[in-house]
Amino acid sequence: MRLKVFLPFRKLLELHNITKIIFESKSGSYGILPNRLDFTAAVVPGILYYEHKGKDHWIAIDEGVLIKTNDEILVSIRNAMEANSLEELQSVVEKEFLTLDKNDQSIRTSIAKLESDYVRRLKELHYG
Repeated sequence: MRLKVFLPFRKLLELHNITKIIFESKSGSYGILPNRLDFTAAVVPGILYYEHKGKDHWIAIDEGVLIKTNDEILVSIRNAMEANSLEELQSVVEKEFLTLDKNDQSIRTSIAKLESDYVRRLKELHYG
């Protein structure tokens, strides 16, 4: 099988000779082996597992969509992180979440400043 994983602005990977894929969808965990019927599934955040050349590989993924047609599996997701082992993947994901938390705090602080400035200006307009 061929596996292609797409992010919003780039192709994460494209591999041939994939022997097995396991992913999580809204209705549970699914495995894909060669010659499986075609289908489409909504992917939920989790781990996408695939076997390539006899080796196990894991990708931490965000939500998206998976389409299986003939021997091609296309996965389009918002965000993903690759690693060589599950332990490394866990470390990468934890670092990414810490970075997102810091970015989220920064964004919330900026929005709070904008909101307070907006309220202050409204009061100035109203009370003149």
